[in-house]
Amino acid sequence: MRVLVAGAAGLIGSHLVDALLGRGDEVVAVDNFVTGRPDNLTRASADPRCSVMVADICEPLPPTGPIDAVCHLASPDSPRDVDRLGLEILHIGSEGTLRLLELASLHHARFLLASTSEVYGEPEEHPQREDYRGNVSTTGPRACFDEARRFAEAAASTFERQFEVEMRIAQIFNTYGPRMRPDDGRVVSNLIVEALKGEPLTVHGDGSQTRSLCYVDDQVRGLLALLDSDVRGPVNIGSDEETTIAELAQLIARIVGVAPTVDRRPIPTDYTTRRRPSLDRAHRLLGWSPIVPLKTGLARTVDWFRAELSASESAPAHVGHKGSTPDRLAEDRIA
Repeated sequence: MRVLVAGAAGLIGSHLVDALLGRGDEVVAVDNFVTGRPDNLTRASADPRCSVMVADICEPLPPTGPIDAVCHLASPDSPRDVDRLGLEILHIGSEGTLRLLELASLHHARFLLASTSEVYGEPEEHPQREDYRGNVSTTGPRACFDEARRFAEAAASTFERQFEVEMRIAQIFNTYGPRMRPDDGRVVSNLIVEALKGEPLTVHGDGSQTRSLCYVDDQVRGLLALLDSDVRGPVNIGSDEETTIAELAQLIARIVGVAPTVDRRPIPTDYTTRRRPSLDRAHRLLGWSPIVPLKTGLARTVDWFRAELSASESAPAHVGHKGSTPDRLAEDRIA
């Protein structure tokens, strides 16, 4: 296939690009690099089957050539992104989604929407099944992201009904792994960076809140299985291994090899207390299950962060982030 991946320079997007190329597909990798990292596409951009398009999906895209599938992973979504880019997130979830849907309809292409477990909000049902309608705040600190994804699901479903676009919707739960941004404010990256720097590990409240953390390789396998399937309707893609934040902090400290000193802070507004997907549909319809144990995935992620921090500390002060710049990528591989 020839696949357009929007949000291609993000954590999941860049791994998805690599996986598509690895199985023989051609890729048009689209990102505006507001939060995506150019380094994440360094390997892919060297492949002649990959074209990197520096573009904003909320604006008309340059000509793409034939497209067989569109994978929509574009949207800032980390806690710090939500704090500073709320209006941009709403714009991407609405205008950006509609533009990509129109592109898919024009090319008669299959459309994969990377939605989120946050459409369930602060769930009153546990674990969360795909038919659960959620308990979402429309005015809280993360409402811009939650509602942008809910709108994107509604838009995708409407296009499917009215224009017969083949739609696949993945409700992604917490994903981690190499290529996470050290400063994105997520719990895994926060704890790993703090542990590697020898700082106290930040835990909000008593740490009894839970997350179900899925390693990025498993996440990408699930997305590809859904993209290639004939499954209609949302499918949860994530891990159903539930871990408390306190347990996660202890595990990361052991992997890094430091004493687990904890800095307890107040619980932020709208901080989800429990999250775990029901994976019945993914098991039954896709034959997919996560296979990377949490300890193994965290160890790989710690190794990656250790190398990143070491490279950052050794770089000359006047040199920006290592790797290709967006302009350089655009010049080299523009579609």
